[in-house]
Amino acid sequence: MLTAKITPGFVLIDLDGTLIDSVPDLAYCTDEMMKQLGLPERGEAAVRNWVGNGVQRLVERALTNDLDGTPEPALMEKAYPLFLALYKENTSQRSCVYEGVVQGLDWMKAQGYRLACVTNKAADFTLPLLEDKGLRDYFEVVVSGDTCARKKPDPMPLLHAAQQLGVSPENALMIGDSQSDVKAARAAGFHIFCMTYGYNHGEDIRDYNPDAVMDSFAELSNWIEAAS
Repeated sequence: MLTAKITPGFVLIDLDGTLIDSVPDLAYCTDEMMKQLGLPERGEAAVRNWVGNGVQRLVERALTNDLDGTPEPALMEKAYPLFLALYKENTSQRSCVYEGVVQGLDWMKAQGYRLACVTNKAADFTLPLLEDKGLRDYFEVVVSGDTCARKKPDPMPLLHAAQQLGVSPENALMIGDSQSDVKAARAAGFHIFCMTYGYNHGEDIRDYNPDAVMDSFAELSNWIEAAS
């Protein structure tokens, strides 16, 4: 944990489970997909434990009812397009911005911090979700799950965001909610702050030793220096 405030060169922020609670839409699409396949619905509680590694992985988990499951290829081939079609029409219908997020984003922008969004969600879903929830204009750069050859927990998307911003990755900050974010940030050499309310497969994010843990974006001023 940090013992003093930091002044990051720029800030990268995860999307699902950090900025927006997208589980209600993901759960709706998961259960509709399962119904179309003649399989049991999984429910929002299960989906909340499965999200965070992209929608393909979510579909695999739903089909097997297992966090580490791998479905039969034929079933996956049938299910995945169903989910994509459903999610395209239900990307932001039920999702909501977490309380404190807008306050925190406004504060960082007021301090002159440059912001980018880095997520494992595909661009076709990321950009509409950010637009629909009024968050797109906060970010100079958006790196989605299909922007780079590898996703978080690989550091590639974080380093790509730094490159797109035209700044050195030294002294950067990542804000996320999961072990994937912690691992990616550590591998990239970034500071990492995590939210307590996000998606971490039922585990306490403190167990992964982020630099700071917050209940709300409104707490950012406790950890980041304000502009002089």
